[in-house]
Amino acid sequence: MTVLFECVHQGERHFGCAVPVAGAPLHLYPLGDEDLRARLLAAGISADLAVDGDGAAALVAALTEGRERRTVPAAERDTVTFRPPLLPESLGDALVSGFMQTHNVKADETTQSQPNWFFKGLGETLKVPGEPLAVPPDAVAVCEEAEVVLVYVTDERGVPRYVGYTFGNDLTDIGRFKRHNGHLSYAKLCDSGVAPWLFLDAPPESVTGRVRVERDGAQAWEGTFTTGTKALYYGLPDMMSELFSYTPLRHPGRVHYVYIGADRSSFHAGFRMADRDRVEIGFDTHEVTLTNTVTWV
Repeated sequence: MTVLFECVHQGERHFGCAVPVAGAPLHLYPLGDEDLRARLLAAGISADLAVDGDGAAALVAALTEGRERRTVPAAERDTVTFRPPLLPESLGDALVSGFMQTHNVKADETTQSQPNWFFKGLGETLKVPGEPLAVPPDAVAVCEEAEVVLVYVTDERGVPRYVGYTFGNDLTDIGRFKRHNGHLSYAKLCDSGVAPWLFLDAPPESVTGRVRVERDGAQAWEGTFTTGTKALYYGLPDMMSELFSYTPLRHPGRVHYVYIGADRSSFHAGFRMADRDRVEIGFDTHEVTLTNTVTWV
């Protein structure tokens, strides 16, 4: 799989081409004036959830050709600040949203023909591993939601073009939603965990992993999850074509981060999250881990 990520090192923007290995040196290339969003669009990435693997590999080869590769020693990895994939400098040009109750395990006789869509925030709601995830001070019951996140860049004609996927934690005040299901829009206004790595590939069919919640340094809860397109009750192309049929979402230049739904969470197992809990989500099939502390603000 071809991967891109962006980061800041010694005050300069850089990019890399692989998911970093824990405890290993980090290989970076100066980004300079390069606009990765524009390069992805110019590479002809599709609007229909398909990615040309050869084209993605060729894009990365073109990006790295002639650039000096810089190596950050493993001991200095903490001097690198990672960024959400393709995050615009103007955070208002990033829209974070998602779908709820999309998975087969949540389908029943009340399941609708199209899942509910929700808005989570603009670019500032995206938090990479190590950053705190904030929830409203009056949150009722908060839970993690381990999800695949689709990334779209809207071209100059107003067509959202799929460029790849990453992984995220759709932190949710599920207690507020359970208390009043008309309050989904409020329940979702929590920060969003997101991995910095953009996988230049079609959405994954199967993703499995494990969630661990630590409280005061000790494990408080642990559970597993399954997600990916095969776990969905709905057809993903239908979900996305319906969503982007609405003109207000098709502003040129906007980057969309779409969370496509989750398996069961710690809440469904009877666990209740508390302020300062540390949540670790391991997307084991893809060797990606998100770790964030949840804070009531």
